[in-house]
Amino acid sequence: MGYYNYQQGLIYRHLNQEGGWSSHLGNCRSFILKSFDLIRPSVITVLGSGWLLDLPLRELADRVTAINLVDIVHPPEVKSQVAELKNVILREEDVTGGLISEVWQKAGHRTFLNKLGSLDEIEIPEYKPEFDPGMVVSLNIFTQLESMPLQLLKKKSACDDDRFLQFRKEIQQNHIAFLRKHHSVLITDLSEVVTESNGRIDEIVSVLVDLPRARLKEEWTWNFDLKRSDYYRKRSVFKVAAILLYDEQE
Repeated sequence: MGYYNYQQGLIYRHLNQEGGWSSHLGNCRSFILKSFDLIRPSVITVLGSGWLLDLPLRELADRVTAINLVDIVHPPEVKSQVAELKNVILREEDVTGGLISEVWQKAGHRTFLNKLGSLDEIEIPEYKPEFDPGMVVSLNIFTQLESMPLQLLKKKSACDDDRFLQFRKEIQQNHIAFLRKHHSVLITDLSEVVTESNGRIDEIVSVLVDLPRARLKEEWTWNFDLKRSDYYRKRSVFKVAAILLYDEQE
């Protein structure tokens, strides 16, 4: 479904920015450490660990019993990087709880002549790890969970935009439901602000559901195309929010 190419594309975009992402990545690492100091967990689980650019891995590894790094696939470079950290566990899992497999099985092999007529038969599960996650960090993946499944379904189904919008909302709601069950940090883009070469500005909202109450919250702008914007003919910045969810049971 394109996850390998997506992951490679992300690191290439980062390198092309020539340090332009530094502020965003630093803000992510700083917020995670602040949240850690408030919760003091012995175990941390990072959902969407990726290339570890936005995670203060070594600082955390020195202070916890175990860190679970969860992603659909871990790059070979990351596997080498964490090999010496004995309390870091790499877990290759679908953090949507199986939606990737579900979408592929129901729609992956369909053609133009037998498109999926409805999304009602697509089950949107909740992620249920078979280990104690401790403090959970959802790291810049909240609005990306829907990306690849949605891309495939738009090609393989006959649904309208309203149904796709509802599909996206359900995925986001399920992720929030999982985070609410734990001490959790959520770092996500809220919207993308696109400036075209002609000066036109559009804001595309990416978070479609209400975010949980925050015990700690910060917001900033991620200059996604700070460098080489002329090449892309447009410039994108993301509005980002980081929240430490308020524990409803406290």
